[in-house]
Amino acid sequence: MIRFSFCVVVALVVLSGCASDPAPSEQLRLTEQAISQARAVGADEQSTELNLADDKLAQAQAAMLDEAHKDARVLAEQAELDARLAEARVLTEKSQEQLLELNNRINRLRQQLGELP
Repeated sequence: MIRFSFCVVVALVVLSGCASDPAPSEQLRLTEQAISQARAVGADEQSTELNLADDKLAQAQAAMLDEAHKDARVLAEQAELDARLAEARVLTEKSQEQLLELNNRINRLRQQLGELP
């Protein structure tokens, strides 16, 4: 009787552990969206962060197939953050290029104004 009760308790604990990690479908969708957005702003295959995001997303999708929902969620969250970092780096680089161009224009205008009689 005690053995049966113990087995029932263990089974309930195991089942409740499985039930506490729902499939991270929404997180996977957000991750895919973040990767698409990073590509849209100019991140490409040379971006280390974007490659990491792609790899982690693939691992998360594989974990989903194995029903390892907690691992899938963690990997998908990491992939989303990697994609957002790739996007931020591309946008920062573009902003720096624009700033450099504006500074060049300002310097040309200053030179032209300095050359006026």
